Amino acid sequence: MTVTTDLVSYDEALESYDPVMGLEVHVELGTRTKMFCGCSTELGAEPNSQTCPTCLGLPGSLPVVNATGVESAIKIGLALHCEIAEWCRFARKNYFYPDMPKNFQTSQYDEPIAFDGYLDVQLEDGEVFRVEIERAHMEEDTGKSTHVGGATGRIHGASHSLLDYNRAGIPLIEIVTKPIEGAGERAPEVARAYVAELRELIKALGVSEARMDKGQMRCDVNLSLRPNGTTEFGTRSETKNVNSLRSVERAARFEIQRHAAVLSTGGTIVQETRHFHEEDGSTTSGRIKDNAEDYRYFPEPDLVPVAPPREWVEELRTGLPEQPLARRNRLREEWGVGAHDMQSILNAGAIDPIVATIEAGAPADQARKWWMGELARHANETGRPLDALPITPEQVARVTALVAAGDLNDKLARQVIEGVLAGEGTPDEVVDKRGLKVVSDEGALTTAVEEAIAANPGIADKIRGGKVQAAGALVGAVMKATRGQADAARVKELILAQLGVEG
Repeated sequence: MTVTTDLVSYDEALESYDPVMGLEVHVELGTRTKMFCGCSTELGAEPNSQTCPTCLGLPGSLPVVNATGVESAIKIGLALHCEIAEWCRFARKNYFYPDMPKNFQTSQYDEPIAFDGYLDVQLEDGEVFRVEIERAHMEEDTGKSTHVGGATGRIHGASHSLLDYNRAGIPLIEIVTKPIEGAGERAPEVARAYVAELRELIKALGVSEARMDKGQMRCDVNLSLRPNGTTEFGTRSETKNVNSLRSVERAARFEIQRHAAVLSTGGTIVQETRHFHEEDGSTTSGRIKDNAEDYRYFPEPDLVPVAPPREWVEELRTGLPEQPLARRNRLREEWGVGAHDMQSILNAGAIDPIVATIEAGAPADQARKWWMGELARHANETGRPLDALPITPEQVARVTALVAAGDLNDKLARQVIEGVLAGEGTPDEVVDKRGLKVVSDEGALTTAVEEAIAANPGIADKIRGGKVQAAGALVGAVMKATRGQADAARVKELILAQLGVEG
């Protein structure tokens, strides 16, 4: 066994090896109660306050399947073009770890509720890549371990660990791809695009918020290399619990470079789990990977099989929303934007806010302008997703209406948005409190124009001499005098009229 932290360049790795990936995505369902008991799933509660004998695995307790969890699993399977099992069972996945109070996880093994599907994903340049789905199965989440006293926050080197079982038993859907082949140098990009598209699909279904920053969606990146021109898979590594789109791509890229470095020096890849490090995009060894049989799966004796009626499945199928990729293509056509611009809108998480703003009455170009401009800037500065900002699409639409009516200009509109974000009230309330309406009184504007001309005789002479572009300086003086509350276009008209110059 060779252990190395050396890397070869990415291009050099692809000259000799072909990457094969497998992605396992865990999605926390947004049910009110846990998968097998009635405990709340609400985030942020006091540690161990949302537990009961069932999710703690106490003797004599019996599980009951969450019907909404099953329905969500079927919806996900259908949206992924999967077959839905007519009959399937839960199994016990046996292993000991402190965050598993029962010492086994209730999951599905060889009988998943959904199998044999696919998801088409669009890459940055518009190419569509099909990722085939092996299975989507139901299971429960584990508790949360907090390792204290070490330098890394992991169990190695820690003096003790704290356990919170509030998360134990929360419904999960694990979505497993078939081996992803043929991506070549674009493998990391495909990984990112797949998880991004899957997240959009989950959100569209309404079964989870799929917030990766909150652990509601996590990805395990399995990767192996094989020499170019061969078909046999190499030994894989599994980078666990990667929790951002960027990190999925970085983890895949790093592992390609690391595997190639090991293989090119005659070393052997160890089948193991690995930890991803956000600070530098590297991975480090976790533990030697157990094979499936090491978990000693056997059917869960306390739960009856799940046999969803075909009529119910078809009813759920007819209620599925538009596929995110098809929706984006439709919106791109309606909005008249290019593929690159739509990708930027997707990356910013702005599609739904823009759509809602348009539905509230704003023109499409204005909705895009504010969400992708001022609001995206604020989201970046505060580290919050766009849809978590304290402003509603209806309020953004009202700002655009005030601009269209001539009551605000863009500068004032930005101040109104700033006030709404600061909690000062609705757009109209902010306008009133801050006194931000455009000065539309012709008399007041005329007076301001006359004062600006009188204060800048040299500029006025240039304009009279034909240098109309010099009017910008006088417009600026008037805007300053009116605290930015004048209509700049009307101010220019008045300046030229006062100086007897045609625009």
